[in-house]
Amino acid sequence: MRKLLAYPLTCIYFLFFGLSLLVFHPIQWFCFNVFGYQAHKKSVDYLNFCLTRCLHFLGCSYQFKVPSDLPKNVPVIIVANHQSMNDIPPIIWFMRKFHVKFISKKELGKGLPSVSYNLRHGGSVLIDRKDAKQALSKIKEMAAYIEKNNRSVVIFPEGTRSRDGQPKPFQTRGLATLIEHAPNAYIFPVTINNSWKTLIYGKFPMGIGYRLKYTVHKPLKISDYDTQTLLETTENTIKNAITFEK
Repeated sequence: MRKLLAYPLTCIYFLFFGLSLLVFHPIQWFCFNVFGYQAHKKSVDYLNFCLTRCLHFLGCSYQFKVPSDLPKNVPVIIVANHQSMNDIPPIIWFMRKFHVKFISKKELGKGLPSVSYNLRHGGSVLIDRKDAKQALSKIKEMAAYIEKNNRSVVIFPEGTRSRDGQPKPFQTRGLATLIEHAPNAYIFPVTINNSWKTLIYGKFPMGIGYRLKYTVHKPLKISDYDTQTLLETTENTIKNAITFEK
């Protein structure tokens, strides 16, 4: 019965999700080309507010826990486990004061309304996963960017999303490069729970009625740790808070 109900609700979800992408694409273009970065950022924030709220059509809700004492006006590396594409809009919206950027595969830089435009013009970088030298160069570029502008970058060290909530081994080369080239940054470990359940049946229909939970843990100041200890502490902090609720 639950899966049958998921079919019409998924259709409604896709309708409003797609409309959000289409409506905000020209809004982004206008804001970026007429008013510049700050206006474009606002348009991206509200795009992701809409994308986040679209999941309510599936009967899903959010719990986003953020410490009250997160440092401000500092470069930030947001490190999270990865369970679905639905991980991303809530991070952008709920962490919007940190000017969230992404290290994304180059394929997402074209063909997707709103998403591709933001990746190309909003401060994110696009990497070629088949070209390690290019990818490393872009990651260094991102580290310099957040250092200079006191902004944040999200990295999912698992590389690909977990389809059942079980965390994959962290691939730490990209994170280690960010740490090396952004020595004044803080790491915000983030644990995501239940996002994978929105794809429990696959891409269609989507899972319904789940509560997606995001926990931002105590920040880690890079200069207080050696790299290996920092990598291990970050990974353990994230993985130890992953739950497997029915």
